[in-house]
Amino acid sequence: MKFIGAHVSAAGGVENAPIRAHEIGATGFALFTKNQRQWKAKPLTDESIEAFKANCEKYGFSSDSIIPHDSYLINLGHPEAPKLQKSRDAFLDEMQRCEQLGIKLLNFHPGSHLKKISEKECLSIIAESINVALDQTKTVKAVIENTAGQGTNMGFRFEHLAEIISQVTDKDRVGVCIDTAHAFAAGYDISTEEGFSETFEQFGEIVGFEMLLAMHLNDSKKELGTKVDRHESLGDGHIGWTPFRQIMSDSRFDGIPLILETPNTDRWAQEIAELKRFQSV
Repeated sequence: MKFIGAHVSAAGGVENAPIRAHEIGATGFALFTKNQRQWKAKPLTDESIEAFKANCEKYGFSSDSIIPHDSYLINLGHPEAPKLQKSRDAFLDEMQRCEQLGIKLLNFHPGSHLKKISEKECLSIIAESINVALDQTKTVKAVIENTAGQGTNMGFRFEHLAEIISQVTDKDRVGVCIDTAHAFAAGYDISTEEGFSETFEQFGEIVGFEMLLAMHLNDSKKELGTKVDRHESLGDGHIGWTPFRQIMSDSRFDGIPLILETPNTDRWAQEIAELKRFQSV
């Protein structure tokens, strides 16, 4: 089974996210458990936590089908100690919020070197940041998202993801989320059947499919290899429908959240229905 959904709004409380996901025909979803553009947020209330769990049960969303995204402010590879600590504290809070909600996964962008340290050192700092968070939590898994390689962001090569994972102590609580638009912008040509097969053959060899815990399904406004992160609605960008048909018919992508972050939210229900159709063809 594939968990197909979108990154829905949690406005008014996290308990509203599963309702909004159900309304668009989703079988999985992503959300922010706090404001993604602020460092701190009020703690989750017992009422919100219980309502979230009740709504997930009501609409059939298992913990395997839900993957929150952390704050965009967090940089787990920050080269400056005070700012790194601030990011680590915020990341730990995000992990703890997931555990309060009974969620098993937390998705995050790995981090940036800001041209102040080497890529190798940045990757090691990111891995240590993950270790710090895992040491202080019990169940939630840290899910590293590949990036487009924009600016000084790390994680745009499969080798980066593998290097981070190699330095994480508890391999059972770390994994990867592959964003299709990011992969394409980073230079992985998934727009053709041949390119898709080659890309995920590389992924299997370098990272391993056992580490694939989620995907973001996005087309790209920008061309192959531009390293510019701009999402587009499915079929309207430079990637096209080919890889999404492939993903839906490939059992290697079963059992994980497959999440839309496409810009036209009015089309989410249509995109989800189309993806489901590919699955049944």
